[in-house]
Amino acid sequence: MVIDNWWQTELGAPTIGTHARWPARPGFAGRPLAGIDADVVDENGDPVEVGKQGFLVIKKPFPSMMRGVHGNPEKYESVWNENPAGYTSGDLAVKDEHGYISILGRADDVLSVAGHRIGSADVEDALVSHPAVAEAAVIGIPDPLKGEAIIAHVILRRGYEDQVGRGLRASITEHVRHQLGPIGSPQEIRVVESLPKTRSGKIMRRVLRAQAMGQDPGDLTTLEG
Repeated sequence: MVIDNWWQTELGAPTIGTHARWPARPGFAGRPLAGIDADVVDENGDPVEVGKQGFLVIKKPFPSMMRGVHGNPEKYESVWNENPAGYTSGDLAVKDEHGYISILGRADDVLSVAGHRIGSADVEDALVSHPAVAEAAVIGIPDPLKGEAIIAHVILRRGYEDQVGRGLRASITEHVRHQLGPIGSPQEIRVVESLPKTRSGKIMRRVLRAQAMGQDPGDLTTLEG
């Protein structure tokens, strides 16, 4: 049995989880643990309906939670004031009728393509299900017609490198189109040798977005060497 949980570095300890005595619900991390007041709310801080996507917030501080951001009190203040309901985790979530919470991904990792919202993780999952793709990361860049255009960065599996010029990109694009529909298909596929990651293995999409936009990528101290 796998006992799931959700937390962040800023929180210092598991915050939402499935206790060993609770029934597990597939796809859901669990319920707020002892002493945690968490909820899924809209942009106004009001609880959303069961099964509806919203923002995951922590309504009250608890002992292991961060008490500030060194040298940047404005940042600490912003995470408590971005949403009226409380601390903004930055994650999207849904809650079921039993109070279990499922984490859907980062709020800033949702792409808006032609009026449709699609998660970066959904496109990346479709990409890596292609036999040639080992890893993938997608970003959205401004597009005058679609709002955002999807740019995919992929690392190929060994043995597929020499097929890049023989329709491999088209094959990958068609595969994603079949999986997600036309809205989810990348406008461009860039074959890369590596992806920018933190030391814990999290892909830093903002670095890819900054590179695509010709912008400063910002603080790179957490980037793996």
